[in-house]
Amino acid sequence: MKLEESIFKEFSGVVSITRDEETMYQRAFGYADLANKIANTTETKFATASAGKVFVATAILQLIEQNQIDFDSCIGDILSFDLKAIDPHITISQLLNHTSGIPDYFDESVMENYEDLWKDYPNYNIRTSSDIIPLFIDKPMMYPPGERFQYNNTGFVVLGLIIEAITDAPFDDYLHKHIFNPCGMLDTGYFELDRLPAQCANAYLYDDNKKEFYTNIYSVDVKGTGAGGVFTTVIDVVKFWNALINGQLLSEEMLSKMLAPQVKEECYGYGIWLDKKDDGTFRYHIEGCDPGISFYSSYDKQQDVRITLVSNFGSDVWKLHEHIVELFKEE
Repeated sequence: MKLEESIFKEFSGVVSITRDEETMYQRAFGYADLANKIANTTETKFATASAGKVFVATAILQLIEQNQIDFDSCIGDILSFDLKAIDPHITISQLLNHTSGIPDYFDESVMENYEDLWKDYPNYNIRTSSDIIPLFIDKPMMYPPGERFQYNNTGFVVLGLIIEAITDAPFDDYLHKHIFNPCGMLDTGYFELDRLPAQCANAYLYDDNKKEFYTNIYSVDVKGTGAGGVFTTVIDVVKFWNALINGQLLSEEMLSKMLAPQVKEECYGYGIWLDKKDDGTFRYHIEGCDPGISFYSSYDKQQDVRITLVSNFGSDVWKLHEHIVELFKEE
């Protein structure tokens, strides 16, 4: 496999490829701390933006299996705060598959720069899931629940709040206890940017005017929510894929629902993207993009291949993933 030729010269982050649970390739590039020239390693913890939605979805599906909620449970029957103009009849299923129509605090179809959110509402205010509520609570519904598929960040913030309402614990504490720890993901967690633990990579953007890099500490939520923001390593991501696919987190029946098309476009299940291949089967993937952050991880069941790409300089992991997939086709 001519993998090294596919990796961009300027790539900063980690590339990991496993097959049949054996590591085929795993290598780090660039710097976790640019100013101090501290290199990235395969054990570096990276922010992953929206990729964390899959963990929230898994937790919700676990609660459904425990009969604590149902796919048809309505948010108005679970949440205690005033929903204002938000339809209280939005269901868990509609939140999971992005068909709820709930007002999106960051509508990616009309907003380009995530950092624009913090012009009037400082990012350091976001330290719990409920801290996001002021960014969407006074907005109107985008469309009636169930009308169409439209990727929505607020929906997963609300799913995180539902986890908290049902379990009476912060959603990230629940994820640690019921997902990260059982999977052995000991280097995964939701960390505050001004209190990062050891071996976390800074994320960098480039200032075209000053011709220099700067960190994203004023560009993203200071701590992640149900919509994303988890830190993890490529090693832990492989552990998650293995545990999920091997039935350690969900029953076979529930996993089948998670990985089956839940929208007419057949592009999304529950918390996970579906890519239809030429033979009609699906490759599954999770992804995330924030200022200075890019993440993409896929699982191909037929080839038993897991590809994980993460960058702390916002490198184009999508294009790199395409190159790697093409290399497997040439085998």
